[in-house]
Amino acid sequence: MTGAGTERRWGIAILAALGLLALLPLARPREDVLNFAFLVLLSITLAESWNILAGYAGQVNLGHAAFFGLGALVTRTLWSAGIPVLLAMAAGAATATVFALAIGAAAFRLRGAYFAIGTLALGEILRTTVGNVLPEISTLPARTIASYRLTQRYYLALVLAGISVIVVAALATSRAGLGMRAIREDEEAAEASGVGALSLKLLALALSTALAGLAGGLFAFYHISYYPAHPFGPQWTFDALLMTFIGGVGTLQGPVLGAVLYVTLKEYLALRWVDIHLLIFGALFVAIVLLLPGGLVQAAERARALLGGARRPA
Repeated sequence: MTGAGTERRWGIAILAALGLLALLPLARPREDVLNFAFLVLLSITLAESWNILAGYAGQVNLGHAAFFGLGALVTRTLWSAGIPVLLAMAAGAATATVFALAIGAAAFRLRGAYFAIGTLALGEILRTTVGNVLPEISTLPARTIASYRLTQRYYLALVLAGISVIVVAALATSRAGLGMRAIREDEEAAEASGVGALSLKLLALALSTALAGLAGGLFAFYHISYYPAHPFGPQWTFDALLMTFIGGVGTLQGPVLGAVLYVTLKEYLALRWVDIHLLIFGALFVAIVLLLPGGLVQAAERARALLGGARRPA
């Protein structure tokens, strides 16, 4: 099966699984179960958004939290002012995208580690600025808290995860996606063959930051007590990076698989080994990267190859 065919098949399978998850609230699960599923869905969107720029276009963005945070900040501000949350989220995503494109032309003059360091510095500048200028915490009005429903946030997260999968699947099977892969492998050779590297990198940046902004807006809608500087923290960038590499960078299904495993392990280890869960998780991640650089996707391909070899007659 061709690469495009594989991406389509995975896209259909993931969307079917998300469709089944729409039935979860109807089973009236415990609040912690629904909350766990929400975190997985939010993580899928965040990981897929990072994967577009780094996995397909080969531009490692270590300042992804800046765009997640901008989406969260704008959404929270507008929603608190009475704007419907969907419009507020759209405004947050647009703000993140416009900001990214404004700095993209300059940032893309940096390549490799310099681009990664430059984006990391951008994220830290925004985090420090927001932390110094805005109050430490904001809480929703009592009437809004009384009407809070996790189910609403869950279904919004489900739709957003579905949109992120559709966007990445469409990109992966398009000419633009093919051009981005060429840039990832060898930018100079891609430009020599007629690929517009800057325009494609800006397209990847726009899609990546728009999804990150929407994820940030969902995060702001989810929390009752909200710390404005928190969504700008570097952990959001490195969570997205970890999930993508655990699952398989540059693939449609990798961030989904990585998000499920990451959130499951993170929640389990945090409950079971509170004091050392970060150390254990870090060791597991290092082991996965060293043994399976292609993540869970590579592990599945190796297992399929071994099974195929075992079934083949001598």
